Amino acid sequence: MKRNLAAVALLAVAAAAATAVPASAASAKAQPTRCHTADLKAGFAMGDDARPEMGQAKKQTQAYIWFTNQSKRTCTLSGFAGVDMIGTQKTDGTWSLVRSAKKPVKMTLKHGDTVDFSITLLPVARTTPQKEKFVPGRFLVTPPNETEHFTLKWPFGGQILKQDGATHPATYLNPVGL
Repeated sequence: MKRNLAAVALLAVAAAAATAVPASAASAKAQPTRCHTADLKAGFAMGDDARPEMGQAKKQTQAYIWFTNQSKRTCTLSGFAGVDMIGTQKTDGTWSLVRSAKKPVKMTLKHGDTVDFSITLLPVARTTPQKEKFVPGRFLVTPPNETEHFTLKWPFGGQILKQDGATHPATYLNPVGL
């Protein structure tokens, strides 16, 4: 008799534990996690409407860099990429771009989805003194919250007003998806 009561009590505890988990929690899918550098490929947008106007020196222009999810899983990107420009002149060095004041949004990328971000640039005339201009050569682009980067060759020519030490330079980057 004691044995049967113990078995019945054990079954009752097991049944209560099984019904304590809400059905919605049991069937919910896991939320996607952030994209890693290995999940992505990157490049400069090359369409006519995406090309920066590097031949003029009167106004700011934009270049766009894209990330495509090449992994089999869905992942998210949120925030600012890290962008270091490496110049072609001996005096250029490396310029780490500052961020705009725009607020990042969370972007969900399924396999094959692409998202971009813009870099605002202030081109200068070729006649600008060498010490006042930065001539882009390569861009080291690190996805948000990652430490490994892509190396992209600057395909657009031109030069930018050198403001790598400025508090509010006219060349800066915007968050992914904006």
